Amino acid sequence: MPQPPQPVSAPCSDGRLAGVSSALGCFTIWGLFPIYFNLLQHVPALEVLAHRILGSAALLLALLLARRQGPALLATFRNGRQLRFYLLTTLLISINWLLYIWAVQTGRILEASLGYYINPLVNVVLGVLFLRERLNSRQWSAVAIAGAGVLAMTFGHGVFPWISLALALSFGSYGLLRKKAGHAAMLGLCMETMLMAPVALSFLAVFAARDIGAPGMPDQRTDLLLLAAGPITVAPLLLFLQATQRLRLSTVGLIQYLTPTLQFLLAVAVYHEPFTRIHLMAFGCIWLALAIYSIDAYSSHRPRGSWIARRAAAPRQDPRA
Repeated sequence: MPQPPQPVSAPCSDGRLAGVSSALGCFTIWGLFPIYFNLLQHVPALEVLAHRILGSAALLLALLLARRQGPALLATFRNGRQLRFYLLTTLLISINWLLYIWAVQTGRILEASLGYYINPLVNVVLGVLFLRERLNSRQWSAVAIAGAGVLAMTFGHGVFPWISLALALSFGSYGLLRKKAGHAAMLGLCMETMLMAPVALSFLAVFAARDIGAPGMPDQRTDLLLLAAGPITVAPLLLFLQATQRLRLSTVGLIQYLTPTLQFLLAVAVYHEPFTRIHLMAFGCIWLALAIYSIDAYSSHRPRGSWIARRAAAPRQDPRA
């Protein structure tokens, strides 16, 4: 007697769910970062960056040692090829961190949010160029409309949106390299922060010598905020790197615009940055592009278990029988 067909579970569903959860968590935390960096507005951006680096390096090293991955870290330092790779990713993430801190502290949260709105579409283009991911006509249309938004900002204000594009390209390139290399997330991040640590110590030494450093000042809140820089930095980055290992780069890009949406709302509703007609035109193009890409992504990933699919897959009877 033939057995009824058994339902087939979706492959890697657990890994995909973990990837989506990681992406949602990290992009929400990043979206709320302007609140944290605004509280440190009186501290130079380089000093804030130095504390982020040193706090992150110390925390990650402790986590690796607790997991008995010290020998793997030492082996990575001795591997010339991997060391050169991490020097490149370290440079990219350092540029991104410093530029973002400076943008928030100088009242350019709106420009930063535009950069992270562009970032998902930059990820799409990078996926095509370097990971051989293919785009259909609707996805290419989304990229073109986003480009029109950048041009609107450039010609409308007469200033090239370099902050937005630099943030998008630096972080998009960082995510691409880390995904393509496939290295362990925590190990790689520890390598990057440890490579940056000597430079960070040098900056703090200069600030201390000139008596302009924040620690030691009669402001305990500032000291506590700087001490929190490490955990606040490490948690979302680990979630992001885990997400890039479990999801397609284009899928990560799709979820990623949660970050600029939260930043945009903070800039306009909380910090009252000016939002002109040119901004509306540029952001409108980006939002339209993301809407087109989101609809297309949803259509291509929706379950194929509908009655139409089942009917199409069912064997047809010969009418002559």
